[in-house]
Amino acid sequence: MQLARIIERILIAIPVIIGIGIIIFLIMRLTPGDPIDIMMGQAGHVSEREVELLREQWHLDESLGVQLGYFLKDLVQGDMGTSFTKGRPVWDLIKQALPATVELAFFGAFFALLVAIPIGVISAVKQNSLIDKISMAGAFFGICMPIFWLGILLIIIFSINLGWLPTYGRISYDVNLQQVTGFYVLDSIITGNWPALVSAIKHLIMPSITLGFPMAAIVARVMRSSMLEVLRNDYVVMARAKGLREYTVIVKHAMRNAMIPTVTVIGLEVGMLLGGNMIVETVFSWPGLGRLVVSSIFVRDYPLVQGVVIIYAFTFVAANLIVDILYTYLNPKISM
Repeated sequence: MQLARIIERILIAIPVIIGIGIIIFLIMRLTPGDPIDIMMGQAGHVSEREVELLREQWHLDESLGVQLGYFLKDLVQGDMGTSFTKGRPVWDLIKQALPATVELAFFGAFFALLVAIPIGVISAVKQNSLIDKISMAGAFFGICMPIFWLGILLIIIFSINLGWLPTYGRISYDVNLQQVTGFYVLDSIITGNWPALVSAIKHLIMPSITLGFPMAAIVARVMRSSMLEVLRNDYVVMARAKGLREYTVIVKHAMRNAMIPTVTVIGLEVGMLLGGNMIVETVFSWPGLGRLVVSSIFVRDYPLVQGVVIIYAFTFVAANLIVDILYTYLNPKISM
């Protein structure tokens, strides 16, 4: 039954992703700026014939409806088109940049959960204590703080002043790494290249903290609220009355139920990590999807922007599906 529901959710997601593709298609076409004019301005003097040939090649001389038809026909066939500016298939460019984005998002989420869940639990158990007040003040600061400001602040402190961490990129130029999966940390472990592993981790620290800090702040506040509600329930009081250790009461009885609303927020935030990391990748010159799509927007590279946005949409849909599956594990009474 659960498998049937999962398949149903996947089938429902297909028109959603196509709909998002249509929306971004229309937005890009209606945004001021002609990709041909931008490219020709960068190339210097060109003839009118060359401009006309480019428009015909990319169907930009057709009406909006005809262009949309070409786009949908290619999309249902799994073809995201060819980049205007790079002259390569969009999917190839996405595959090249995706590992960097996924790796950064993974470590950002790891940092966020490593910090947020213990802080949320401790703050709830020690409600209104000094630890609770400091933790929630820090969480409030993390929610309000501009993410680019934190990135620049970390660069000033740990790179410029202390010289501990690199300011940009994924790995040092003087380190040779044989790429197997595209994930530098994993590739370093697989190939046994320990200098590359150290360099990759150093390059990940500041971007991961910058990306994960807002998520940590939100998850910590939600976890605290959920734990406070659960700790007042009768079954927790009964567990304590039975003489169970406080650790057992908190971890085995309270945390599992408190994680149900928290998982919802985590799922949404993980989607944001993958889809909303443009600022972080730009600040740290991280060669991922975020930086790729920002540069593509400036030159009106329609196919590339559309392809990346569709990948972002797929990420959010997949994250929500995983959250729903986790619900059934945390509480078998909940069905999809």
